[in-house]
Amino acid sequence: MADIHELSVGQIVFSKSGRDRGKPFIIVAVEGNYVRLADGKLRSSQKPKLKKRMHIQPVKCIDEELRKKITERSAVSDAELRKALETFLCDK
Repeated sequence: MADIHELSVGQIVFSKSGRDRGKPFIIVAVEGNYVRLADGKLRSSQKPKLKKRMHIQPVKCIDEELRKKITERSAVSDAELRKALETFLCDK
């Protein structure tokens, strides 16, 4: 498991600012001080949201299956993103 301060693909995060404040997302790409986020509903895997690292709250949970698919450059469906977030939120 990765350090909470080290953001990685497949990690679940919550938005701390903007219209989407408080909503959960999954990191689909890390680009320097920015991350690309998708949730399968408002933000699809094809059009992820670009957000600064300082505007997200990371969670220790990383979906290893999604991480593997994304890093292998396989297509991740919006349904898979929704299922991962739903499973995480129901476990709480």
